[in-house]
Amino acid sequence: MKGTVTDSKVDGAPSASTPCWMIVLVVVSLIIAIAVGIVIEKPHLAGTQGNYELALKIRDYWDKIGVDSVTLTPYTVELSYPNVSDLNYVEIVDENGVSVYKSDLKFPVLRNQDNKTNIVTPFSAYSSKGDVKGNIVYVNYGRVEDFDFLENNASVSVDGKIVMARYGKIFRGNKVQEAERRGAIGVILYSDPGDIAADKTDTVYPDDWWLPPSGVQLGHVRMSNVGDPLTPFYPATATAYHKKDPDEYMPSIPCHPIGYGVAVDILRSLNGTEVPFPWRGKMNTTYRFGDSFHNNGWKAHIHVATYPKQAPLYNVIGIIKGEVEPDRYVIVGGQRDAWVFGALDPSSGTAVFLEMARVLAELVTSGRWRPRRSIVMCSWDAEEYGKIGSIEWVEQYIKPLSGRAVAYLNVDTALEGNYSLRALGTPLLYQPLYSAAQKVPNPNTSEIAAGRSTVYDTWFITSPRSDKNVPRISLPGSGSDYAPFRDRVGIPIMDIRYTWDRKMWKISKWPMYHTVYETFYLVDQIMDRGRAVGQVWLEMIRQLSDDLILPFNVTDLVSTVSEQTASLLQRFGKVMHENGIQTEILQEAVANLTDSVNHFEHELHTFNKQDPYLVRRINDQLMSIERSFIDPQGLPGRRYKHHLLFTESSMDNYAGSSYPGLTDALTRIVHGENVKAQWDVVHKHFSVLLFVLQSAQSVIKDTTDFMFSY
Repeated sequence: MKGTVTDSKVDGAPSASTPCWMIVLVVVSLIIAIAVGIVIEKPHLAGTQGNYELALKIRDYWDKIGVDSVTLTPYTVELSYPNVSDLNYVEIVDENGVSVYKSDLKFPVLRNQDNKTNIVTPFSAYSSKGDVKGNIVYVNYGRVEDFDFLENNASVSVDGKIVMARYGKIFRGNKVQEAERRGAIGVILYSDPGDIAADKTDTVYPDDWWLPPSGVQLGHVRMSNVGDPLTPFYPATATAYHKKDPDEYMPSIPCHPIGYGVAVDILRSLNGTEVPFPWRGKMNTTYRFGDSFHNNGWKAHIHVATYPKQAPLYNVIGIIKGEVEPDRYVIVGGQRDAWVFGALDPSSGTAVFLEMARVLAELVTSGRWRPRRSIVMCSWDAEEYGKIGSIEWVEQYIKPLSGRAVAYLNVDTALEGNYSLRALGTPLLYQPLYSAAQKVPNPNTSEIAAGRSTVYDTWFITSPRSDKNVPRISLPGSGSDYAPFRDRVGIPIMDIRYTWDRKMWKISKWPMYHTVYETFYLVDQIMDRGRAVGQVWLEMIRQLSDDLILPFNVTDLVSTVSEQTASLLQRFGKVMHENGIQTEILQEAVANLTDSVNHFEHELHTFNKQDPYLVRRINDQLMSIERSFIDPQGLPGRRYKHHLLFTESSMDNYAGSSYPGLTDALTRIVHGENVKAQWDVVHKHFSVLLFVLQSAQSVIKDTTDFMFSY
């Protein structure tokens, strides 16, 4: 069935039937992708032959379906791998050095069909090599506040000890960095059933989606702002100069992940005081701080032989050329590499992405439609190693992207559950997402009978904003390929996926996250909402690439800035005022920006849409406002993070933050860290924030009234 397309190139108002060709043509994407041999069941770790072969398949497929231009962009970067001849492990040894408990050297196979070649062995990427022995201290989630509690309330020091932390709450690299900062000699990471199995340890994979005892979460443990560690700020091309940034954190202590089947035995062997209730997980043992063992002479032993290696990576770039404004780019991207099979992360997204490309290419090659603006489709390599593929590409093309990129849509993990939509994004794209979700049919037929006919309806019921009559969209951290587009370029970003019932299941990640058991069987037999996600993405692409006026809502942007300001002042306003920070000037700057935005939004309803020069000017202003929050000097202490308002917290790479530069410095002041120097940071950065807010106001003002004054 084919929908109709009306000409939206002149008046910017597509007919009501226009979205239909997007929605009707999207079929069950996972099945289509498997049928054409794109999403495969072989491991495809970054830098390996399996991932290169997948890049070639995607390139050839996009070329076959009629994408206008398809290329591979190669880079040579430093990755990290386990030593296959000297495998990593964690063990407890007795007084004679005999192993009592030892982690699996390889992943146990739970289904014969999952027994494939080239499966990586357990490791934490970019961990330092090491062979250390010592007592274990249990540190809960390994957050700053957890370490502070140990020192201040439990009188336990981790200096010279091995720390054991459960996954969850914050990025794993933050855990390792904080442990090292406190003097720890090694880190053991594990997934606690309380965070990843919700007490469902009796019904686990392959019978259900819950994590089995042998499940080990893989991942990197560097602070991933740089991209390729050897070519900071510049792309890792053939002519690149190679030298590490000495200021970028790279672990110098060994770290190794284990499953809860081994973790419970380790915790049972620990002595020490029983931990408080919030520190207790769901393993069948008494949780203790440790710092000694029940048996005298026992020690923990971490052996890590992981090593760095320069390896090739390949981004696949496909372009559908715009008809009217080919120099304006709507960028759609998603990672391709996986720790093992990656059926959810990223293959669910890859499959949906490929089906979206097929729909777009079919419309173009059939002559029924071509977008007003160019659509740039990107299959990223080495996302799992710290977004290296996307960062290198942004670094290589930073100049044209700064002037021409409209928005970035991140098609990474399409589904992490099958309950409802979840969204992370910056405010200019809130309204396009709401509009798209209202057009897509609800994939849950039982909910349609209850009056929830669209994806939006269930999303609103399951995740409402308490202060507004819309679903919740969270500010993103730095957990996927959207980060360099926000942090380096300052363009709006959005990441959506289907997720689990977060009220019913209080889990930190989907249970099989980054494990060998994240297989096609898991998706095919237990989960699938890929079709709905693809339909929402396509409708957003249609709006951004085809609407005469970019569908950005600047009011949402300034509302978020106002909310951030209120949050900052509620938390730190008193101490800022007491130390000479004139917070009322910040409030005045936000109010002035709000007034200018209100005037601009009024103009949008009155200007002459038949004047192509006015249309171009308005769209240029819309594209420029978020770029105003970019400072080439970067955030204090974070030179690779240039967005001063929406970048993640330095305490957790996964979480967004309100005024991250100020919040980071003020948090350190509260914790008594180098107070005088941090107040210097606060005073200087406060001045910079006032400047960028005034810059945003100047961008959004009518250019004829600007007169270079505020």
